[in-house]
Amino acid sequence: MSQPHPFSGHWQPNPHLQHLYYGPDCVSQHLLDTLPKSTSKAIIITGTTLATRTPLVQRLQTLLSTHHAATISSIAQHTPSHIIDDAINIIVTLHAEDPTTDTLISLGGGSPIDAAKILALKFHQATNITLTHLAIPTTLSAAETTPAGSTTQPDGTKTGIRDAKMAVHAIFYDPVYTKYTPMDLWLSTGIRALDHAVEAMYHPTASEVPWKILAIYAVRELFECLPKAKKDGDMSDDATTVRLMLASFASSGLKGEDLGAGMGLSHSLGYALGSPYGIPHGITSCVTLGKVVGFMVGEGKGREIARLVRAVGGVRTGDDEVDARVVGDRIVALVETLGLGVRSLEELGVGRDEVSLIVRRALRGVDKGEFYDRVEGLVESFF
Repeated sequence: MSQPHPFSGHWQPNPHLQHLYYGPDCVSQHLLDTLPKSTSKAIIITGTTLATRTPLVQRLQTLLSTHHAATISSIAQHTPSHIIDDAINIIVTLHAEDPTTDTLISLGGGSPIDAAKILALKFHQATNITLTHLAIPTTLSAAETTPAGSTTQPDGTKTGIRDAKMAVHAIFYDPVYTKYTPMDLWLSTGIRALDHAVEAMYHPTASEVPWKILAIYAVRELFECLPKAKKDGDMSDDATTVRLMLASFASSGLKGEDLGAGMGLSHSLGYALGSPYGIPHGITSCVTLGKVVGFMVGEGKGREIARLVRAVGGVRTGDDEVDARVVGDRIVALVETLGLGVRSLEELGVGRDEVSLIVRRALRGVDKGEFYDRVEGLVESFF
């Protein structure tokens, strides 16, 4: 079967995002104007830490004033399904009591944003009414950029969902709301954004414009700004913070709807390692991405990956395999520079006897064959 020409493709845009605001105080300046109606009331979806250990939720509630309907602050890492079940009952009840409750505002990282997207879908399924979703990210996970998410079942497995009703309608990249994000979380979710951008280069349906071009930009920005944020040691540099947030958006925000079976092998391994073992996805990307890039060079993806060599600070030699391996090596080095290196999965509580299970999860049940064997060897290298 012939391979498609490298400059033929298709971009199917997400038609639902109406606003992307960025910069200091963009929430206070624009959030109220973004509510769908002058009478709208909003439910804040967030996690316990932001609600109890920072002033951010109180600040948002004060800004909303009479537009604040309720706050659900029970969202936990990897979005457990039972928390979603409890939350949707609350939202349906609140809307039945007051139909002007028509907006969700997610505040936090990937879990609250995913939760709000899933809750919007479940609410529509229950009522045939579309809620407006406004997202205020506090990490670089880029969850706000896609109409997709996942919940974790009681056995630790994730159920992925993708539906247009999960789309975010407005995004606010406001450095005021990142001031309380722990630096390690900020940096590790930056590697997650890097994972989105790198895997765009060899995704079978990724379009040249805008996704791959933006992915190259995102890789360059992340390689420049993540070490700067680490060196500064705090979140005081608003310009660097906003650059990183826009790079996170660029890594994933315009990839379009034609994704087929999802992202690449680093993502698949991340899902296999994440919720089953309680490992944040930023950390799974720190473990997997650099080595997966080297693996994909061996799978014939060197030409696509080599396009990133200048973005990671290398020099194009003209030898695609050599240049692509430089990309993988520099990703590994970046993770180490940021202080995020994990010497072994065993440090994260994963046993060597889990290798076969991890591979089967990542490959969606495939348990034999040459590719399976190669991926098994890759996972063994994580120990």
